[in-house]
Amino acid sequence: MSRATPPRADLDFSTAQTAAQLFVRCLESEGVEYVFGIPGEETLDVNEALEDSEQIDFVPVRHEAGAAFMADAWGRLTGRPGVCLATLGPGATNMATGIGDAYLDHAPMVALTGQIGLEGMHKETHQFLDVVRMLRPVTKWNTRIHDPRIVAEAVRKAFAIAATEKPGATHLELPAAVMARPVDGRPLRPTPSAVMEPDDEALERAAELLQSARRAVVLAGNGVVRQRAAGALRDFCRDTGLHVITTFMGKGVVDADDEHFLFTAGLRAQNYPQGILGRADLVVCVGYDLVEWAPEAWNPHGDIPILCIDTAPPEIDAHFVPDVELIGDLGHTLPRLGDLLADRPLPPFEVPHYRRAFDVVIHTGDDDDMPVKPQRILHDLRDALGADDVVVSDVGAHKLWVARLWDAYEPNTVLISNGFAAMGFGVPAAIAAALVAKGSRRTVAVCGDAGFLMSAVELETAHRLGLPLVVLVWTDGALGLIEMHQLRRFGRVMGTRFDSPDIVGLARSLGVDGVRIGRAGDLPEVLARALRASGPVVVEIPVDYRENEKLGIDLWQLAPGTM
Repeated sequence: MSRATPPRADLDFSTAQTAAQLFVRCLESEGVEYVFGIPGEETLDVNEALEDSEQIDFVPVRHEAGAAFMADAWGRLTGRPGVCLATLGPGATNMATGIGDAYLDHAPMVALTGQIGLEGMHKETHQFLDVVRMLRPVTKWNTRIHDPRIVAEAVRKAFAIAATEKPGATHLELPAAVMARPVDGRPLRPTPSAVMEPDDEALERAAELLQSARRAVVLAGNGVVRQRAAGALRDFCRDTGLHVITTFMGKGVVDADDEHFLFTAGLRAQNYPQGILGRADLVVCVGYDLVEWAPEAWNPHGDIPILCIDTAPPEIDAHFVPDVELIGDLGHTLPRLGDLLADRPLPPFEVPHYRRAFDVVIHTGDDDDMPVKPQRILHDLRDALGADDVVVSDVGAHKLWVARLWDAYEPNTVLISNGFAAMGFGVPAAIAAALVAKGSRRTVAVCGDAGFLMSAVELETAHRLGLPLVVLVWTDGALGLIEMHQLRRFGRVMGTRFDSPDIVGLARSLGVDGVRIGRAGDLPEVLARALRASGPVVVEIPVDYRENEKLGIDLWQLAPGTM
């Protein structure tokens, strides 16, 4: 299935006057709608050319990491590379965190950075760092545009590589003097990507492997979301009767109310080898990125048979050695495998008690205690949102609650920074999600106070853009996730406590409405009002993280009689 942006037939591809103008025409040809960033002296020509574009809006942000997170989320939600821009030196280093997030979470992104003239790169020069070399480990490909004649090729290559499975970040460095030079040229038109297909022999071996299993289970990941293959996976599970466990980033690929959905996996503390995966005699990994959840966590001895269905060959890992690999477009592969199994019914692997045990342990949606329990917050939020609305989780203890407790009904309705797990992701990513939605669905960011304060300044960006989004800030004045680990290992905490500012006052100082929850029972009405607002709203909620211990309960022990 091609992820390439259709070429624009209405664009004028006449000769550009400068390399910067040609560069922007190339971005237009790639279908770019937004460039998130902060301009600098070394990007003056590029920003000037962007100002003249009738297609691309430049979105000034308050920190370069925010720009990269916005481009990251845009890429995840649209399937097309998001674009972010920063100047040289500190602008580029600030943006590196968001670039790393896109790289490890396989979000298509093209990062742009300015640079000094070529003549100063051989010596110590004001603000000069070798940014191309610095960003090489966190990009699929990057280069310096050292000559205006390579602009069209470099842009096309950056976008093609960023979007090709498995997608990720690419980077182009734009020296100021090169961008100002005149050049002849025109954009290279995007072309559809080739569709890969597994061969018939591999499909037959996969079908035989499934038939021989007695306790097969599906582990579905981010690749299903990227490939827009949720429908194919749902049909496959309905036809075969297989149950599905999703990764954090795979939430929603199977409806949470579907009888084939089990739960979302990915917590290190849970004793998975003694649970369903430990008892499975075949794990069917569909679109599973190893960076999402290390195979060692669920296959500690490396002895569970694996069928790998993915878009690219998997990473080499001693705990992930597939018996059969089906490499190709998931939307094509799953139906073909399902057709082979149409007259070969698979033995059922019954697990209903496990699902009930999960519900009993973590669902306490009617508890009115203060501080508010995480379960209550997400229970009320789930009641307030529709199936297609988007929840963006920052990184912290709240992320584990969103990953485990949030019932997702559609893919790409839960955005989580998981491979890189970068704090500060929530607010910028929610801004991008609101831009993508264009009012068609609501957007809520769930943040801890620590992660929120890393990017809270982007509330001004949301206010300036007039975006309807809600930011829930779970406050405990600590790094709750780190404290959970410290208490388990050492019985005490250190270096995790801080004094938060007035969250509501901070929001209002940035032009954003804010409200603080004083009673758990007020939460439904506060959420309803916030979701009706025409602009951004911050809701501060004191949270009771003593509940975190429940995240480590071995659910299998609470579900006797399953096997």
